[in-house]
Amino acid sequence: MFENIRLSFQGIFGHKLRSLLTMLGIIIGIAAIIAIVSTIKGTNEQIKENLVGSGNNLIDVKLNMGGMDISPADGYVSMEGIPIIDGDMLNAMKELDNVKDIAIYHEASSYSAAYYKDHTIDGVKFIGCDNSYLDIYNYLITSGRKFIPTDFSGRKNVCIIDSVAAKTLFEGEDPVDKTLEIMGTPFIVVGVVDQDDTFEPVINSIEEWYTYHDSDVAGYIIIPDTAWPIIFSYDQPYQVIVKADSTEGMSKAGKNVEDYLNERITKKSTGTDESTVKYKKANTMEKVKALQDLSNTTSQQLIWIASISLIVGGIGVMNIMLVSVTERTREIGLKKALGARKRAVLGQFLTEAAVLTSLGGIIGVGAGIGLAYFISKVALVPVAISIPAIIISVVFSMLIGIIFGLIPSIKAANLNPIDALRYE
Repeated sequence: MFENIRLSFQGIFGHKLRSLLTMLGIIIGIAAIIAIVSTIKGTNEQIKENLVGSGNNLIDVKLNMGGMDISPADGYVSMEGIPIIDGDMLNAMKELDNVKDIAIYHEASSYSAAYYKDHTIDGVKFIGCDNSYLDIYNYLITSGRKFIPTDFSGRKNVCIIDSVAAKTLFEGEDPVDKTLEIMGTPFIVVGVVDQDDTFEPVINSIEEWYTYHDSDVAGYIIIPDTAWPIIFSYDQPYQVIVKADSTEGMSKAGKNVEDYLNERITKKSTGTDESTVKYKKANTMEKVKALQDLSNTTSQQLIWIASISLIVGGIGVMNIMLVSVTERTREIGLKKALGARKRAVLGQFLTEAAVLTSLGGIIGVGAGIGLAYFISKVALVPVAISIPAIIISVVFSMLIGIIFGLIPSIKAANLNPIDALRYE
C-alpha cells in the first residue's frame, strides 16, 4: 500500500501540469461546496443570533388569547382562574428541565403617564419585576443603583429607568434621586440602566428592522413588583421570562414553564381557543427553525449544482487514467511477466486515482475556506467553517477517484502480459 502511494506521488509530480488540470474539476467542486456550506452555516448562526438575541437564551412566557399576547394591566380581559405566582411556584419552575433561571414581571404600556416637572414621555413601557429580572436581562447600572431587598419588603415607591427614558424626561440632568410622577404617584429614581448587549443584528430591509426593533417603545420605567398595585391593580397575574441553559434548550425550557403554569389555571374554558386565556411561550425558535430550513434548502440545491463539477472532475480522472494505462502498457506487461497478480496491478492504479483526487480534495478544501472568507469580506455575510463538511469532502473526493478509476484499473489488470510487452 505504501509503495503504491509512493509511486502515485511520483507519477503525479512527474506530470505536474497534467495532474493539476485533472484535479481542477475536483478542486472547483470541493471549493464550491465548502464555501457554500460555510456561508450557509454562518448565515444560520446569524439568523439564530438575530432572532434569539446574542446568546442570552431568554424566552418570554406570556398570557395569550387567540394567538395574541395580552397584558393583565389592560383590564379588558378577565383573568379569573389565572394563578398568582408565589415563591414555591417560582422555585418549582427553576427546577424544570433546561431552565437555568427565571424571573417574573408585570408589563404595561401607556401614553403620557410619566412626568418630571413639565416633561412627559409618550409610549413608555412599565415593568414591575422581581429582584432577578435585571440580572437575567443583563441590565447594567450606568448611574445610581439596582433594586435592593428592602425596596421589595418595604414596598417603596422607587424606580429604575433606561437611558432613553432618562434622556426624554430629564434632558441632560442626572435622574438619580429625582422624583417623577407615574399616574400621579411620586416615585424616586434610584438608577439608570442600559442593557449589556453589544450585539447588533444585520439589517438588510425595512421589514427586518421592524422584526428586530420595538418601534413603539419610547423607554422603560422599571419598578418593584410590590409597588405595581399602587399604579395598576392588585393580584394581577405575572408574565415570566425564562433563561435557558443553552440556545438549543430554549424551546424546551419555554414549553416546560408554559405547561407548568397552564396546569395550574383553575378555570377551564369550554369555549374556543380564541376566547381562552392561557400562558404561551414566544415562538422565536420556531421562526429561527423556519428561516434556517429555508436557508438549508437553498444550500442543498447549490451543493447539488456544485456536485456537477465533481462528476466532471471524475470523468477527467477516468480519462487521464486511461491515458496513463495506455502510456504504461509495457510497464504493466513487465510486472505481470515477473509474477504480479491482477489484484496488485488493480490496487496500484486505484491507489493512484484515489491519491490524485484526494490531493485535489485537500487543495479544494483550502481553496473553499479562502473563498468563504473572501465572500464574507465582499458580501458582508458571516462564515462558520464546518469540520464535518471538510472531512466528508476529502473522503468523497477519494471515493470519486476509486469509482472513476475503477474502469482504467480493471483494463490495466486484464492486460495480457505478452500483448503488453509487444505494445509500442
